[in-house]
Formats: sequence, C-alpha cells, structure tokens
Amino acid sequence: MLGEVFERFVEKSPISAMVRASLERVLGADRLDLWYDRTAQKQYTRDLLFSSVYDMMNQVVFCVQPSVRAAYQAQQDDVATSLVSVYNKLNNLETYTAAELVRYSAREFMPLIKHMDGERAPWLEGYRIKIVDGNCLEASEHRIEELREAKGRALPGKSLVVYEPAQGLVTDVFPCENGHAQERLLFGPLLNTVEAGDLWIEDRNFCTRDFLCDIDNRGAFFVTREHLGLKFEILEALRECGRTETGRVAQQRVKVVDQQGDEHVFRRVRIKLKQATRDGDTIVHMLTNLPRRVAGKRVADLYRKRWTLETAFQHLEAYFHSEINTLGYPKAALFGFCLALVAYNLLAVVLAALRGVHGEETVDEEVSLYYIANEISTTYHGMMIAIPAPEWDVFYSMSLSDLAVILLDLAQGVRLQAIRKSPRRSKTPRPQGKKPARKGHVATAKLLMNRQAKSATP
Repeated sequence: MLGEVFERFVEKSPISAMVRASLERVLGADRLDLWYDRTAQKQYTRDLLFSSVYDMMNQVVFCVQPSVRAAYQAQQDDVATSLVSVYNKLNNLETYTAAELVRYSAREFMPLIKHMDGERAPWLEGYRIKIVDGNCLEASEHRIEELREAKGRALPGKSLVVYEPAQGLVTDVFPCENGHAQERLLFGPLLNTVEAGDLWIEDRNFCTRDFLCDIDNRGAFFVTREHLGLKFEILEALRECGRTETGRVAQQRVKVVDQQGDEHVFRRVRIKLKQATRDGDTIVHMLTNLPRRVAGKRVADLYRKRWTLETAFQHLEAYFHSEINTLGYPKAALFGFCLALVAYNLLAVVLAALRGVHGEETVDEEVSLYYIANEISTTYHGMMIAIPAPEWDVFYSMSLSDLAVILLDLAQGVRLQAIRKSPRRSKTPRPQGKKPARKGHVATAKLLMNRQAKSATP
C-alpha cells in the first residue's frame, strides 16, 4: 500500500510521517477547501485557494520556513498568485473562520485519539473537564502605516482558549481583534458552549457573579480562584479538611445572589500555602459548585492542574512560531495563532499514539514536546521532497480506525530515548533587579478603524 521510499523514510522519522498522515486525512487540500467554502461567511475563493494559504502558514508555524515570504517563494509555482494576493487573503481572513478551524480539527482528532486508546485518565470521574484561559498576542512590528509613528507596542489581538486535558486537545478558541478589550467581553460566546456535566477550571478573571451563576444554571460545574470583586454571604465558619502538597485546606459554604435575585450556594475553599506565590500571597481562596462528595483537597488539586494550559501556551511560544509578529493586521495575526493551536492538536495526536503504545505515565513524564517539534521542523521538508504527493493520497479516504492502526504502528518505531526529556536541577534564585519601566501599547484594530472612518468621510 505504501511505497518503498515511504517505508525507508519512516524508519528514520516516524513522527513526521505521523503528522503528515494525520494532516492528509483531516486537513487534506480538497477537504480543507470544501470546509472553507461551507464555513467562510464573507470571504470567498478566487484564484488563491484556502488550502494553499494554510499550507504556507503551516510551514511557518512548524518552523519549516522562517517567514510567510519564504514559504511563498518555496512554492510560488504551485500557488500561481502574487505575494500581495497572499497577504491580502491573510489580512482579511475572518476570525470566525480561524476559530472554526481549531474546532474542526478538535472534532476530527478526538475520535482518532479514542481509537488509539490514547486518552488520559480523567482528573475527576464523571465530568468533562475544560480549562479556559486568556492569551494576548505578542506585539507586532510597526509595518502598518498607522503604526509607524506609534510609540507604544502594537497589540494585534487576544483570545480565550479552551483546553481539554483528557485528550490534550485545544477544543475551542474565541478570538478578539481589539487588543485593548477586556476578556470578559468574550464571556457571552463562551457561555453558549457550556453543557451540563462540564467542569470548567479557570483563573480569577472569570470569577464574576453572572459567569459563575450562568454555569450553575446550565447544570455545569466550575473551580475558580476567588476575585475580590465578587460579593457573597458567608453561611458558616471555615472547617479544616486536610492537607495537600501545597498547604492546609479548609472550606465553608457561601451564598451568591444572581441578577434575577436567585440564590446560589457555592463552596469556598481556602489553602494556607507552605510557600508564598510569586505575587506574595500566602492564602488562596477558590470557589466551586461541585457536590460535597468531591473533597476540598480534591478541589485544590484540580485548580493546581489549571497550569496545564499555561504550559501549553509556553510550548506554543517555545516550539512553534505561534505569534508571527510580522503580521500586524489583527485578522492575519489571529489566524496565525489559531493555526498554531491546530498544530498543537496535531502533536496531541502524536502523543496519544505514543500513550497507546508506551502508556500514559511514560509519555507524560518522559517525552519532550521540544524534541518532537524539532524532529518535524528538521525533517518535514525533506520528507515532502523525497515522498511524492500521490503516495499520501491513500490517507485521504482512510477511515479513522484504519489510520489509528497505522499511527500506532508508526509509534512503535519511535525511539523514546531520542525524544526523552532532559530534566534540569532547580535553579538558584537570583536577586531581583529593578524592572524596566513599562512601555505603553496601542490596539492595532482601533487604528485601522480610524483609517476606515477617515476614508468614509466625504
């Protein structure tokens, strides 16, 4: 079924082959263009196919090519349009389309991970756990005319990202072009996705009366750090309920009254920390509406695992070109970030295949995402040259169950010692020097709106 060159190549780099096979099955060019035609609301296809733009950007995200221009020049004969057309397409890609691409990849990869028996053990049995956090894109270069004289950093946008640890997938994203916008402006679309049985883990920015009460009304659950702005009534004194690795735990019931006057009884969990946080806090309070059978210590442990998503953001920044600062237009910058989330989901498939072969504990504790991403960036381009495109066509129409079998077979050929983590000893803390003064920043979207307003003025 597969060519001899393919067989020889995967012996040396099975991970790159796993990524390319998954791409062909879920995000193959024809399938991607059909998806785009169904999904795009305003933008439509003329000469430049969406799949061509995706392929160029994907090479930049995976660090196969250093820039959009380099990716364009590498496949200029196949694209058959100008570089200006490519940038025009990027600068006008709807944020709705970018977000839908992340959701589409998660919907397709989730059953594939299940076929490989690659899901992690649930953090809390009976709940679908989702971690949500905000991400502000890196400031862009001042290439746009309106930015050239701006002294502050140019913010091209921000987003809320939803991560499901059982599969290791980013399942949803809510992008916003206004870099100055409050995250809370995105709560409405986020709440529309909340389903009964969900368990949302979030930081204190999400601790608002309406947000928590709305989750409670939908039959879902939350664990969130307490925000000082939330008003509640204490119903009982704190009761000690044990110790965790980080400190002593106590809990009490509190009452929150929503906008309609309905009462909601939540639990307030307090941790007296053994060591202060980096902000100097020695006591941390959390709120949850989980039933009492979920012990306070368990609630504290669940919140501590929220850093899984923070780690994912760090991986995106360190191992992928996730925030392309040469893309100053908000739509283009957010599209690049969403493609990095899709790339992260691709690596989640690779990790799931490895878990299916080597077990969850071995992979999560020993495998380094850095070495996986490095293997892809150094071998992917050569693989695409060595293996003709028609040899990948077999994966396009393959069932997910058949693809799962092949990915598991490829995972058996991965040398774990080549992608093993290299743990470092703990660093000796250095004395903190004076922090530089913060520079101001501007929202690129606002400046572009001013341009449109001026052009519309007679």
